Amino acid sequence: MAKKENTTKSFVLRVDAATMDAIEKWAADEFRSTNGQLQWIINEALRKSGRLKKGSQKKKEEEEETE
Repeated sequence: MAKKENTTKSFVLRVDAATMDAIEKWAADEFRSTNGQLQWIINEALRKSGRLKKGSQKKKEEEEETE
């Protein structure tokens, strides 16, 4: 079986307690994991600022659906 290419990178993020509490609550409200919520927030910020290549989000969503 062919090995699936991993395009996800991990990193450490330090966040103050109040911010983390707000992110966790927001994630729960939208039925996402905290990690998923952070990925969504970052993706939305990049998209809105025009820094995300067109098609990148669609490709990412398709990859997530196949996992």
